[in-house]
Amino acid sequence: MDLREGTQSADKHRAILRAATEIFLDRGYAGASMDEVAARAAVGKQTVYKHFADKRSLFTEIVLGTTDQVDGMVQLIAETLSRTDHVERDLTTLARRLLLTLMDPQLLRLRRLIIASAGQFPELGRAWYQRGFERVLASLTDSFTRLGEQGLMDAREPERAADHFVGMLLWIPLNKAMFMGEDRPYTTTELEAHADAAVQAFLAATRSRS
Repeated sequence: MDLREGTQSADKHRAILRAATEIFLDRGYAGASMDEVAARAAVGKQTVYKHFADKRSLFTEIVLGTTDQVDGMVQLIAETLSRTDHVERDLTTLARRLLLTLMDPQLLRLRRLIIASAGQFPELGRAWYQRGFERVLASLTDSFTRLGEQGLMDAREPERAADHFVGMLLWIPLNKAMFMGEDRPYTTTELEAHADAAVQAFLAATRSRS
């Protein structure tokens, strides 16, 4: 199958993914059907099966496809902290961008869908975590290790520091969104203020003592 950019097959593939994403988010995995995907994508049912063997493979590509966003976050972390000469300023910038990205309404809806399907597809949830969130933590760990070596941060346990940083950043906003079912539980201003406070608390514990 030719999925090169600009080909008819690639266009249909994207249309199927868009339609299926909307349906999975609206109805959940069990409530979605390949017939409805075909109708919403304006393609024949056989075309859907030509691109995807079954509903499970379609769902898998949609879920794992979102981990591509992590490439940008990992690069953002590395670029922001690799040559910093002002840890507080740059860590605050990073925290704001990470929180706003991870609290995106579409991503929140997808996260609920993955959690709801974790019992049925544990390997998919595991892969999503490993390719996504785990890579972000690894990138932060590397950055905090370098900052510690440069004397800009007291991070004798950089991996634990990364866990604490992300925990302070996400624990309340993300849990509120997950449990209350709200796609926009906070304004941008509120999220930025939360990120700023998390950075201040984190730096109070890790500021270099040299």
